[in-house]
Amino acid sequence: MTTVAIIGAHGKIGRRLVRLLAQRGDKAIGIVRRADQVDFIAELGGTGVLLDIESATVEELAEALTGADAVVFTAGAGAGSGPLRKRTVDYGGSVLAQAAAPPAGVRRFIQISGMGVDDPVAPDSGDWAAYLGAKSDADRRLRSSGLQWTILRPGTLTDAPSSGQISLAKSTGPGSVSRDDVAELIAACLDAPASAGNQWEVREGSAPVAQAVTEQSRTPGSAS
Repeated sequence: MTTVAIIGAHGKIGRRLVRLLAQRGDKAIGIVRRADQVDFIAELGGTGVLLDIESATVEELAEALTGADAVVFTAGAGAGSGPLRKRTVDYGGSVLAQAAAPPAGVRRFIQISGMGVDDPVAPDSGDWAAYLGAKSDADRRLRSSGLQWTILRPGTLTDAPSSGQISLAKSTGPGSVSRDDVAELIAACLDAPASAGNQWEVREGSAPVAQAVTEQSRTPGSAS
């Protein structure tokens, strides 16, 4: 049994991942910021831990992560949150988790980013520019963290049912992908140690999820 700490467990990808891990017999620790979300995580089959990553210390988060085999960071401030919270959640939350993982004894770290976050953007793009900057900077910090990282950059996210098939590569070109398939991809990466050190884009495609991870983990130059 693998124990996975999920930061952003109440989000649309996070809750799918909690359910998926529970269904396959793994333990999901869901880090959430509101008391009512703790019970929701339990209903999905996980264990909820109340902790606000915008105000928590490294020591507090490390305590919550202790006992986990891996951390999945899928938190985000969300639409309408404004540039400041995108910086404190999407970037600051990731940096906090990266710092808290080693003292908790956790080396494996999977981060959900977004397709195109490194692309140039007009300076007057407001919230969008803040989102891209926060995600890009968080990914850059993770790549230099010394952790066993994997960065997943999905295209446009949908609530369509899982197809079980994706396109996964360093660059896939634009497209959409279901949140169910992203959750399955995270689980497949957790099962594949060789996926560490890779940054991939993902969209809907024709390769079974686990097969795509195996093939890309063996592809020369796939790691960033």
